[in-house]
Amino acid sequence: MGPENQSSVSEFLLLGLPMRPGQQRGFFTLFLGMYLTTVLGNLLIILLIRLDSRLHTPMYFFLSHLAFSDISLSSVTVPKMLTNMQTRRQSIPYVGCIAQMYFFMCFAGVDNFLLAVMAYDRYGAICHPLHYTSIMTERQCVLLVAGSWILSCVNALLHTILLVRLSFCADNIISHFFCDLAALLKLSCSDISLNELVIFAEAGMLLFLPLCIVLGSYVRIGTIILRVPSTKGLYKAFSTCGSHLFVVFLYYGTLVGVYFFSSSWGSKDIIASVMYMVVTPMLNPFIYSLRNRDIKQALEMCVKKVNFLKQQSLHPLIAVRSK
Repeated sequence: MGPENQSSVSEFLLLGLPMRPGQQRGFFTLFLGMYLTTVLGNLLIILLIRLDSRLHTPMYFFLSHLAFSDISLSSVTVPKMLTNMQTRRQSIPYVGCIAQMYFFMCFAGVDNFLLAVMAYDRYGAICHPLHYTSIMTERQCVLLVAGSWILSCVNALLHTILLVRLSFCADNIISHFFCDLAALLKLSCSDISLNELVIFAEAGMLLFLPLCIVLGSYVRIGTIILRVPSTKGLYKAFSTCGSHLFVVFLYYGTLVGVYFFSSSWGSKDIIASVMYMVVTPMLNPFIYSLRNRDIKQALEMCVKKVNFLKQQSLHPLIAVRSK
């Protein structure tokens, strides 16, 4: 292996969030609470979908995978950020940094594809209700989810392979709270033209194509909704798609703002990264549950079952004490 393929850097330094030393405890508590809310909220969504047979539909099948991907996306970066805040150590090993970048790209890609799949699912349900069951068969749903995971993993692997062939010299300071591909490429002292070419070539297929599917689906859905004569039907259609549409704008808005309208990593870009990496996964359970009658009913049924089991477990103890 030639010297140009070898990295002289054994670790990187993550500068983290732009904050004063005295603010670290407050930010640590805030992000720890947000991370726990993300994990518990999305796990609850997965559990409800798993337990309630009424939620065994394509829409909730996709939602359960989105919830799992959101947990994974936050878990790739937030625990390391919290550890750095607590220990005040900013270093991350070279291998750990590359692994973090790979899994971040993988789970972010899965989110991207699943949002497009969910938009297509709503398009089929609203625009072609009579053919929906034949369009969204169980096999078709599994293929769409499997394709999302495979494409995301292959894309992340391609960028990882292209990155490890680069060399990193003296500068190993990353002005971010995680190992992002764009930030790592700026630190490289090798020729990154091939990396940039692949990034821009794939951007049209792996980012803008799903975005076009989302926008095209909702434009078509909007034209159908506007033809609905009754206010009740209009509200029902909007409530079905409103939560997903809000997540789409929140996710793509911050993502495009960071990677396509940013010249250098600054505090605004880091805040935008926090939005799509921490805030959006945390808000998803609330967005999908507070505006979703099926999820709320499943939650109520789950609470009733838990209370019933508690009462059943207490009855034998009461009977023994009465004797």
